[in-house]
Amino acid sequence: MTTEPQTAILAGGCFWGVQDLIDKHLGVISSVVGYTGGDLPNATYGNHRGHAEAIKVTFDSDQLSYRELLEYFFQIHDPSTKNRQGNDRGSEYRSEIFYTSDEQRDVAERTIADVDASGIWPGKVVTAVTPAGPFWDAEPEHQNYLKRYPSGYTCHYERPKWKLSNARVQ
Repeated sequence: MTTEPQTAILAGGCFWGVQDLIDKHLGVISSVVGYTGGDLPNATYGNHRGHAEAIKVTFDSDQLSYRELLEYFFQIHDPSTKNRQGNDRGSEYRSEIFYTSDEQRDVAERTIADVDASGIWPGKVVTAVTPAGPFWDAEPEHQNYLKRYPSGYTCHYERPKWKLSNARVQ
């Protein structure tokens, strides 16, 4: 049975690194980076006050469940640091899941509870779970940035030993 592609909107720090890693995951069809979570219309890189740098992911749920996508999201960024990833600091670098349905909200909340219970991060998850709102695509020079500049800046990486499925549940 083939299902319609699903959409997930995730913020985990600088969108370049998140996009680069998530795009390589089996089941991801496409992604676009942009700004969401604020109240400024037509956000841009130069003016996205209140917004998070985020990625909108289209994925094939026959190959990749929303839960699996979230588990990978928690593996590639630090969800225990508020408004920060690596050297990037500020609310635009916050960890946030923007849900598009009640089901996504429920899955996100359960996943966060499981990540907290696992003890794989040094602190509690600070990732917010928020209804999705307007998403403003980032400028073309920010799309697929690390594909075009493979040695460009990123603070995201896979942590193979930090997979939730391998975590010690307390």
